[in-house]
Amino acid sequence: MRDDCFSFILYTAGNLPNSVQAVSNLRAMCLAHFPNHHRIEIVDLLQNPQRGPVDGIIVTPTLVKTAPEPKQTIMGDLSDIPRLLHAISFTGKRGNQSVAFLAAGP
Repeated sequence: MRDDCFSFILYTAGNLPNSVQAVSNLRAMCLAHFPNHHRIEIVDLLQNPQRGPVDGIIVTPTLVKTAPEPKQTIMGDLSDIPRLLHAISFTGKRGNQSVAFLAAGP
């Protein structure tokens, strides 16, 4: 993978509305802002329940940005694209992790 690529793992729960929305939002953001510079792995925890505890996922949808560093975990339906872009563009110290919650408002 290229050094300037974004790599994501999105943990979902089947076709539940928030999971479907998160997949759609992530794909749209990547195509609009990182065309040809992203990798997305979607893990459906209803089909692969063992991945949740192994990967430390307790809620869906959860997005994990694995590259570039730092690793970041973002929970929610990813509906606020400007906040999502800001969250994943965080340039803290290498090796640090951050957690954000991004979901539709009330």
